[in-house]
Amino acid sequence: MTAIQIGELVRDTRKAQRLTQPQLAAASGVGLRFLVELEAGKGSSQLAKALAVLDALGCKLHITTPEGDRR
Repeated sequence: MTAIQIGELVRDTRKAQRLTQPQLAAASGVGLRFLVELEAGKGSSQLAKALAVLDALGCKLHITTPEGDRR
């Protein structure tokens, strides 16, 4: 999954839940600028913040290793 795909997922899920960007930023404890950049697909080393946004939306992140192990 790319940064752009994560951004699209966050934006689409936020809109489906009828949340504004300021509302989601407050609910997830991140700044509005970070959320705007996340939705735009800007690469970031602030993984903890991205995970907080996904958690606030109720999204779950699963990673599959090259060996096929899902975590």
